[in-house]
Amino acid sequence: MNKFPIIFLLSLFTANVIASAPPNSGTVLNQDNVTQYQEYLDQAVVDLVKKGDLTIVVGDYFDIPQNAVFLEQTEKFKGSASVETPSGRLLNYQGGIPFTSEPDVGDPIAGLKIAWNMRYAYGGDTSIVDPFIWEYRDMNSGKIERTISFVGMTLRYRYRTALAPIPNLPRNPVGIFNAIYLLAKQPFDIKNTQLLVHRLEDDSARERSWLYLSVQRRVRRLPAGQTTDAFLGSDIMIEDFLGYNGRIKDMTWRYLGTKEVLTPFYRHDKLKRPAEASNDAYYFGDFHGKGHCFPNVPWQLRKTYLLEAVPNIKNHPLSKRVFYIDAQTHIPIAGSNYDRNGNIWRVAISAFSHPNHHLEQNKGSGVAIPALISMIDVQANHCTTLKMKTVINSSKVRQKDFTVQALRTKGK
Repeated sequence: MNKFPIIFLLSLFTANVIASAPPNSGTVLNQDNVTQYQEYLDQAVVDLVKKGDLTIVVGDYFDIPQNAVFLEQTEKFKGSASVETPSGRLLNYQGGIPFTSEPDVGDPIAGLKIAWNMRYAYGGDTSIVDPFIWEYRDMNSGKIERTISFVGMTLRYRYRTALAPIPNLPRNPVGIFNAIYLLAKQPFDIKNTQLLVHRLEDDSARERSWLYLSVQRRVRRLPAGQTTDAFLGSDIMIEDFLGYNGRIKDMTWRYLGTKEVLTPFYRHDKLKRPAEASNDAYYFGDFHGKGHCFPNVPWQLRKTYLLEAVPNIKNHPLSKRVFYIDAQTHIPIAGSNYDRNGNIWRVAISAFSHPNHHLEQNKGSGVAIPALISMIDVQANHCTTLKMKTVINSSKVRQKDFTVQALRTKGK
């Protein structure tokens, strides 16, 4: 018997085993070796690495301890929530993560369950991001075309765990679940421009959004269609906020499977600090790669749920979104957006810090801390990068700041 074919087949099998092994900590993924590890990355990210636009350094894995009260709620109310068919409404939610069982590709509503888990994932009762710096970048030249400095805040009205009053805020007749607020501080031409978004717990109700434009000195209610416009000329839509800021019912959700994926989770205290940066000052971190469009942090291998969302609205600018949902925290950490022709349009990458290795105020919060975010328009070779100094459960966030009257008062 000729042994050559057997030896040849064994060598191919061995090569495939080696090729499919995950990269070790310290491995640098670049044009030369990314094909070997492509099963651990989103295809859009693989393509960026292949073009030389991005290199990835693999870091060590770590757990992110979850908020203790939120975990208690998850266990207490386990099995109580359900999805109404065919409306997709969440029924009998009382706290914690609604659905704790591992998703099943044979379950026709598995995608909906993951979407609801994403909506109710714990991000703190409040957060304040100050400063919150947006930079608009030309990927070809690396030039920063515009810089906007915001103050950003979020407020959870219901199912609170850390800040009194618990579990719900008073004076909430319309049933707000959470709210987002942005105030532009610089540059001068848009100073005091503000955005307020109320996300209602009733998913059948349209979110309520208002914009105060400093040049007009008045508040106007945003129609639903404007949440998918470029916000202040950036590469980001209001619908992109917090990963996905739209109604669950406005998308058809499909679970695509569970996958080990390299994602930018890191320890903020391990970032290399520039020589000119003061040791006692907060250091944001930086971006690298083509146009300085990508968070310059280590990526670690984490269990994720792949989730596809296809808009139910005919005039939506996207044909679909693909989310990578972290299985431990249930937050969206990366995603690919496709245009109406089905071509890749934008790639979202969010870098999160371990809360116990970030600011002192965030230790023990049980919240992965958003720190560096990129939205890359791969068709226009353009990106918007976000640098964030985030504090979770800040007592500086007040309910009265999330009203239309407050927009008028601060705009004067």
